[in-house]
Amino acid sequence: MERLLNVIMTIGSRSRIDRAQLFDVIPDYANAESDDAAEKMFERDKAAILELGLPLVSERDTWDESRVLYRIAGGESTGALDVTPQEYTVLLAASRAWDDAAAGGAARRVRSKLLSLGIEADPDLLRRTPRGSLESLPVLTPLLEAVTQSRRVQFSYRTADGRLSDRTLEPWVVAVHEGRWYAWGHDVDRAEARLFRASRVETYPRLKGRATADRPRHTSIAEALERADAGADTARAVLDVEPFKALALRDQLGAPLEERRIELPELPRTQVRRRVLAETRWITLLSPQPWRRELAGVLTGVARVHEGPAELAALESATPRSGPRIRVSPSGTDHLSRLIGEASYVLSRGEVELEQIAEEFAISTEQVITDLQVLFVCGDLGTGWEDLIEAEWDSGIVRVRNADALRRPLRLSAPESTALLAGLATLDPAAGEESEVVDSARRKLSAHLGEEEREEVGRAQEPAPSEQPSGVPDDGSAAPAPAGAHEVGGGTGAARRQGVLRAVREALAEGDSLVIRYSPPTTPGTTVRVVRPLELLTVGTRSYVRAHCELAGEERRFRLDRIVEVLPDDAATSDPGSVSQEAGASSSGRVAGGSWLRLQGGGRWIAEAFEADEIRDGESGESFAHLPDPVRSALVDAVIEAGGSAEVLEPAELRDEIVTISWGAAERHGDGQSVG
Repeated sequence: MERLLNVIMTIGSRSRIDRAQLFDVIPDYANAESDDAAEKMFERDKAAILELGLPLVSERDTWDESRVLYRIAGGESTGALDVTPQEYTVLLAASRAWDDAAAGGAARRVRSKLLSLGIEADPDLLRRTPRGSLESLPVLTPLLEAVTQSRRVQFSYRTADGRLSDRTLEPWVVAVHEGRWYAWGHDVDRAEARLFRASRVETYPRLKGRATADRPRHTSIAEALERADAGADTARAVLDVEPFKALALRDQLGAPLEERRIELPELPRTQVRRRVLAETRWITLLSPQPWRRELAGVLTGVARVHEGPAELAALESATPRSGPRIRVSPSGTDHLSRLIGEASYVLSRGEVELEQIAEEFAISTEQVITDLQVLFVCGDLGTGWEDLIEAEWDSGIVRVRNADALRRPLRLSAPESTALLAGLATLDPAAGEESEVVDSARRKLSAHLGEEEREEVGRAQEPAPSEQPSGVPDDGSAAPAPAGAHEVGGGTGAARRQGVLRAVREALAEGDSLVIRYSPPTTPGTTVRVVRPLELLTVGTRSYVRAHCELAGEERRFRLDRIVEVLPDDAATSDPGSVSQEAGASSSGRVAGGSWLRLQGGGRWIAEAFEADEIRDGESGESFAHLPDPVRSALVDAVIEAGGSAEVLEPAELRDEIVTISWGAAERHGDGQSVG
């Protein structure tokens, strides 16, 4: 890494330099075992410099064509991202969606390269912009590279039914759906299009040869999901919905908050069934009658599976599953990208507090000092050791001098741009009044990527109301889309959402409290809460406000789409039509000690959605997952939504709750039963 930084400093500090001069002044080249070894070393370094995003240019000497000169281009020719301070701010916020410790190189380098631009973020806008949550996986970099380079990639893949097999894929698009990464492309071994969940890739993908299959003109994850719906059983279903419940559905349809009878657009039977099962506490299907009878049967099956004590023998004899065989450490390129970003960040500001650098680059102060010590021993070696970089960090203030060659923004590669587009997508659900800034940043990033006509790359697909992206089938092929994968309209809900979001942002900016009317997930009606917002965040396509709740006396997360309205400050008591505050306060919570589940086929997504910390494989093909402290109401809804493919084994009281809810819903859907 020190050699590479010295090469960059030596080339970048002068207008141009030839290979012979460079080989004389860089110790590793000069001391190489042979000229051939030095040449190979230099070729690797050139590739690394280009990968970093520095515009390394080679050109023939006009006076001697046998002499090749090297320089690092400056000015407008660098091709760096050109954004306004506001657009830069939302891009910086988008980069926070990644967990740097788990992400691959493309995601890890994004933040460093953004910080190298030398632009000051708008602190007020940064505070108002939500914190996104994006699945961070080390396998993404080679998958993204395979798309941009039209290459094949090989990996081991665990299907939804638990089988592990080797796959060869020519990916057409790698994109995000509900905060989860998917790859869609040509499965070479099966000679057809398949959809793969990136988190189920269990070995580091290897690039293997050029892609040969014809790529569709228009590609997106949404298209992969929708293809399976062609020719499916569809109808315009009619629902009975409890007032002030299923607010996300009401918003999509523009339905009044107290309207009970709601008609859906024409949708496939599987999507309607999942929609009703996911919120079966509050939704009853009225028609079509055959779908209604099917739901009654599914709910009866769920109830019977959970009646009585759970059978634990199969769990105790199941074999613990080993984790993915992926061990990826930060590369030298990742580290060097951060070093250049840090140097450029300080150079553009003159001096910066040590803690500020650590916070911006998401590293410890000790790591910042280690990085500065590397800078300190590097520099332009072509003019002597006196031209080394000067780095100091006395009294917690960092200064960098004699490093003008590093005062340039780093270009984003295609995989890095795609990763940042995915991070931008996590801001969409709560973008609010800043949506125009997010859109303009996305357009510039897409233009930088050179694929303006394919803005779907890296963007979240259509939102689904369930907690999981259920469009991935057991064998990895295209499958029925999750409930709500099709847009179902707009209307008055948009104005309500914008009003709630505006009030939350204003409270965040001023540090004020809000009186909100909230729809609890497990009790009828609404409750009134006094909350002090602390942060906006998104998880998948869900937006939340983290706030201190006066009623609970602690911090809680409130889903924005469950906030019915923001009330005047003097309305801090329940209105006549709402549930008491006490009822609303006790309706949620987590399952202390965690929960064990038995999962089959269509229910295995629950282990991923709730981030199981242990998975065991049973002798009969089922799997068992332990979920650490899951949200109680969300887990109950997910198990019922799985429609018999998931069973709670422990704790027993959770089984009892599922029985009660499922039998009640089954009776509402039984023949001859009417609602309301």
